[in-house]
Amino acid sequence: MSKMGLGAYPHMLGFDQLERLLERTAKSGNDGYPPYNIEQTSDCSWRITLAVAGFSERDLSITIEDRQLVVRGRQAEEDEAERVFLHRGIAARQFQRSFVLADGVEVGEALMENGLLHIDLARERPESVVQTISIRKGGAQ
Repeated sequence: MSKMGLGAYPHMLGFDQLERLLERTAKSGNDGYPPYNIEQTSDCSWRITLAVAGFSERDLSITIEDRQLVVRGRQAEEDEAERVFLHRGIAARQFQRSFVLADGVEVGEALMENGLLHIDLARERPESVVQTISIRKGGAQ
């Protein structure tokens, strides 16, 4: 059985780039770490919250790459020879977490609070636009 893409729907024109973006995101390797929440804060705004205990602001980077919000975490290398862990249950591994952004969604501020990284997103409400296309007569000129 072959996979049906958006191109299989004749009324969906120009969505091939979106299909590629969704496929790339599905393959991006988000393995569940770090855990996160997405909450809707209004009709046109959202907040992504990632649990990043043990990471400081300088250990994290937030970028927008080809309509994807990418959050990366990498802790600075500390001198492990000085520390002896009897149990190490707090994850300190590097991570990358990606979120696809729809057209018109803008990233607002990012805030660290109590081991949580909050990233605010908003979409401007587009004005309703009606455009009339003139029809010219074909045939001999």
